[in-house]
Amino acid sequence: EKIRSELIMGGEENKMLLASASRLLSGVTHMAGVVTLPRREKTTFRQIEFLPLSEHRVLGILVTDSGEVHNRILHTHRDFERVELEQAANFLTNSFAGRDMDLVRKRLLQELNDARDHFDQMMTQALSMAGEVVNASESEEDCMIAGQTNLMEFAELSGLDQLRKLFDAFTEKREILHLLDQFQNADGVQIFIGEESGYQLLNGCSVVTAPYQVNEEMVGVLGVIGPTRMNYERVIPVVDITAKILSAALKKN
Repeated sequence: EKIRSELIMGGEENKMLLASASRLLSGVTHMAGVVTLPRREKTTFRQIEFLPLSEHRVLGILVTDSGEVHNRILHTHRDFERVELEQAANFLTNSFAGRDMDLVRKRLLQELNDARDHFDQMMTQALSMAGEVVNASESEEDCMIAGQTNLMEFAELSGLDQLRKLFDAFTEKREILHLLDQFQNADGVQIFIGEESGYQLLNGCSVVTAPYQVNEEMVGVLGVIGPTRMNYERVIPVVDITAKILSAALKKN
């Protein structure tokens, strides 16, 4: 009833509804609640720039065709001259301008593997930096997570090494986003226990997910991340009803 009243009666904009859903999942289950944002229309790569900073750092700036700008501070093995960075950025912009961002991500990974054998050190570094900026742009605003600190209350997840890995995953978001995206078109609640998720960072955790929809089209996934000994009989219906109520609230909007 709490979930229904806050989502249906809240009258919030869509993005606020999604944030509320992640907080509600966390609050009701006392674990981490996560919601992926609806996939936007495909964006294409327009331009990349690298600006030198101090102490082996570079500012990477990515611009997409829709005008979105993504910034990331990159740590490098040495300082680079401005002209080196300009040449690398020009090469990458000429190579990828106008291409779909998903394709750019795959090509950068492939070319980085090839570069270690065929390119000089500067180009290998440039491809690595570009990959970091592009991957960061994917996870920004694509996934909302609430209640991460709740996991510190569970003894099996409270070890420093396990917590560090978990919080790295929550900060980067990419692995969690990739996991959830696999089940956007799944039918109903999905459960992944420990290693079943396929992501080492989530070993020792269970993930319970359900897709949500807008106008009868599956557009995103929500769920709960917690210890493998979670109370599944309680968590599963909470995730299921939250997905259904969120879908109704989004349709209402």
